[in-house]
Amino acid sequence: MSNVKLSPSPLLITGAAGFIGSNLVMELLRTVPGVQIVGLDNVNDYYDVSIKEYRLAEIDKLAAAHPDCGWTFVRGNIADRGLIDELFSGYHFSVVVNLAAQAGVRYSITNPDVYIESNIIGFYNILEACRATMATDHPVEHLVYASSSSVYGSNKKIPYSTDDKVDNPVSLYAATKKSNELMAHAYSKLYNIPSTGLRFFTVYGPAGRPDMAYFGFTNKLLKGQTIEIFNYGNCKRDFTYVDDIVEGVKRVMQCAPDKQNGEDGLPLPPYRVYNIGNNSPENLLDFVTILQEELLRAEVLPADYDFEAHKKLVPMQPGDVPVTFADTTALERDLGFKPSTPLREGLRKFAEWYKKFYNV
Repeated sequence: MSNVKLSPSPLLITGAAGFIGSNLVMELLRTVPGVQIVGLDNVNDYYDVSIKEYRLAEIDKLAAAHPDCGWTFVRGNIADRGLIDELFSGYHFSVVVNLAAQAGVRYSITNPDVYIESNIIGFYNILEACRATMATDHPVEHLVYASSSSVYGSNKKIPYSTDDKVDNPVSLYAATKKSNELMAHAYSKLYNIPSTGLRFFTVYGPAGRPDMAYFGFTNKLLKGQTIEIFNYGNCKRDFTYVDDIVEGVKRVMQCAPDKQNGEDGLPLPPYRVYNIGNNSPENLLDFVTILQEELLRAEVLPADYDFEAHKKLVPMQPGDVPVTFADTTALERDLGFKPSTPLREGLRKFAEWYKKFYNV
């Protein structure tokens, strides 16, 4: 694997106002002296925009505290080919991290258009812009992009390994993520672009996405509404704390797959895919219990809250899978890293943030 320096050449991070993107930007500002980051995000209203604005304000504060670093935010869409080409020609990016995507399994059933625009056309624009740099003096050294654990679909074998076949997506969202991996592989092969795809497993933490279960449950409980626990509580999820995800991404950014030729003298695609997950699935009912305990501890909910009256076990949803479980051996082997934040610790930080942010 080739070592890639994270400064002084500029880095592009798309989806920079998003949950993982904003945390990645802040981690780089904190830990990489002289880092120069261009962040791109269309700040759409798929969920509460005030959370995205909060994340951007946190980045601005951090950037001001690190005057040796550069932070430029561009409000725009990766599906806008002209904008992408302009950014790539204006800055000579050494590393591109594509985290911009329309997320969410259930939303893809009712709003397919946005998934095709962002996840297919947008990603194609990024690949094309990377390709255009290959014949210049400043080729992109590494393209890192978000895939998803949803590509495993209804695979029965667990834990999920990146060696498994992933040809049975059960949602359009999953299909677009699998497409990203295939497109990146083709571009790596054809144009020798070093690329690494990251299959993230159920990311959670402070200032996360309100469409995720832990956040949605909290909102509903606070309003006295009933929370629905799918598959009658028989779901398991490999919940991964956002700081672990970010640490994984940062390490991957610095290790590009090597460019090498095969026995036929033709280039082998410098292409890799990793799982980033906690490698310890939690039962949904246990998860809800820990969340309840931490919401009480943070005084988000009153001590006498009647949880049983606000819980309902319901059947599985279309597009959902009963279990997600990451095999992280490759990540440990190549990068010496394994996510390890315990669920209670992560949910505690979320509950404390929630109380402060919503002034409960």
